Amino acid sequence: MKVFIGHDPREDLAWQVCRHAILRHSPTLSVHPLRQEVLRELGLYTRAPDLAASTAFSLTRFLTPYLAAPDVAADDGWSLFADCDILFTVDLRRILDGLAPGKAVHVVQHDYAPRQAIKMDGQPQARYPRKNWSSLMLFNGAHPATRALTPAVVNRMTPAQLHRLEWAGGDAAIGALPPAWNFLVGEYEPPEATPWGIHFTNGGPWFSETRDVDYAHLWEAERRLWAGA
Repeated sequence: MKVFIGHDPREDLAWQVCRHAILRHSPTLSVHPLRQEVLRELGLYTRAPDLAASTAFSLTRFLTPYLAAPDVAADDGWSLFADCDILFTVDLRRILDGLAPGKAVHVVQHDYAPRQAIKMDGQPQARYPRKNWSSLMLFNGAHPATRALTPAVVNRMTPAQLHRLEWAGGDAAIGALPPAWNFLVGEYEPPEATPWGIHFTNGGPWFSETRDVDYAHLWEAERRLWAGA
């Protein structure tokens, strides 16, 4: 499995800590940043700049299976996209356990209304169907719909079509991951057990305004490990 993490210059620290946590638990994984400027230089991302997008990787995330394909035999491997504001607390390879067969993509299928009008870094909180489904996506490279998710498609489809996973070809092609893989801090009440993926979707401890959110102590501990403190 090849892993791509969204990178935004405003949240470079979040990306560094996210990558560190993944490799600390899963040292053999291949983890790469999705940098919009690099994808533009390569000619893979040609959309006009979207000043309303909350992150630089709002749409580049859907290039993940295309970028991973050259490194998997016959394009039939798994690839994962994750937002940089997720802290993984277990071996990420466990996400491959118990998957439903024949799905184009697996996600945590959130069904919620955001509690806040403003999220990270003062960004407005958008409300739309299947919100946060695309913040963690496990792509099946063997599925025809995933193979068809080329740069041309990513650059042509509307943001709504991409984030609602309309490219997958229907609800039957979308598998469900356990909610613990994408726990939304501030939107759900903390469970008894530590989530496997702690998603600081409304802003994490690297922002002064959200320094004391739930699970901030775990992120700070990981940051200190990354910094060698």
